[in-house]
Amino acid sequence: MTKASIHIMQLAIGGLLALAIGLGISRFVFTPILPFMEAGLGLDKTQAGLIASANFLGYLVGALLAIRQSLPGSLRLWFLSALMVCALTTILMGLSDSIGVFLFLRFVGGIASAFVMIFGTTLILNRFAEQGRSSLSALYFAGVGVGISLSSLLIMSLIAIGTDWREMWIWTGCLSAAMLLPVFWLVPGEGKAVVIVESPPKMSFSNPLKALILSYFLLGFGYIITATFISVLVRQIPGLQWMQTLVWLVVGLAGIPSVAIWSWVGRRIGNHNSYALASLCLAIGVAGSVYAASAGAVLASAVLLGGTFMGMSAVGLVHAREMLPGNARQILAIMTLAFGLGQTIGPVFAGYIYGIFGDFVVASLIASAGLGIAALLTALGKTSALQNPGR
Repeated sequence: MTKASIHIMQLAIGGLLALAIGLGISRFVFTPILPFMEAGLGLDKTQAGLIASANFLGYLVGALLAIRQSLPGSLRLWFLSALMVCALTTILMGLSDSIGVFLFLRFVGGIASAFVMIFGTTLILNRFAEQGRSSLSALYFAGVGVGISLSSLLIMSLIAIGTDWREMWIWTGCLSAAMLLPVFWLVPGEGKAVVIVESPPKMSFSNPLKALILSYFLLGFGYIITATFISVLVRQIPGLQWMQTLVWLVVGLAGIPSVAIWSWVGRRIGNHNSYALASLCLAIGVAGSVYAASAGAVLASAVLLGGTFMGMSAVGLVHAREMLPGNARQILAIMTLAFGLGQTIGPVFAGYIYGIFGDFVVASLIASAGLGIAALLTALGKTSALQNPGR
């Protein structure tokens, strides 16, 4: 293995750790901790939905800020600073019992998560492309599943020794901080500082790109209701309460190979078809999650959720980047913005609907329908491109 190959592999591992911190833990550890916060603080579903949406609103704001064509400093500086904020806000969640503080910390953590995704993806995928190693993007995006899995294992261990929700936040934040240290070495600077002051070409939104952006919004809305409340759903199934954290571990484990799998599918049938097929699989998993009454059904829903949403996220971003290679950071930010808007609306909507019907069935079925529409939009967008290649 050449020195260049070693360096690019180190970069991929550093990126994996970064996504594990910024998304797998910082964004998603709320899901397995939520049932314990509800029990310890008496949170209702509307409050839980608001706390979740505060994080996703921050993600939305972070995407808006990242769209700016000129920002002071380097990509790496923004990337590493965001990772530190992710670890810190996770720790601080365990030091308060105020809803207002929770909302603030999750909002700030959401901004940081968006920066990790956008600046990290731009920085790392650009280097992969320069070295002709774009296939390593699957290893990079596997970090989300790794973060979900590691935090789930940690929480299962903490449950076993009788810790409460506060210690869960603190220890997962400490895990993030420990994982952050090697990232400073694994994701080095680029020799000379890369200042974000480029003047990219004017963006052109073709019909297929518009369809992809809209479908990405529906993905954000469609997956997040189940991703936020799946542990709560399992806790409510008689005889299956023991699976409430295990189910999230399964989501994470299924997510680790998902990008590689759906990228492989994309190379054979096209990214648009891969994205549409994954969307249909996710729709089945989301709808099935509210009807699961056995351990097997719960695990199947978890596999369909974890095995699709991160793969779809990655394939969608790569596909959009291919459409506008000269505006890589801007289109990544716009896609993240659409995704963030969908997942900000989702938990609040689900909490409101829960207050009316007393369960998540209606909200989940609407989310599932949205994912079906996302698949249709992607297929129609490709048809439009074939019929109108200049648009």
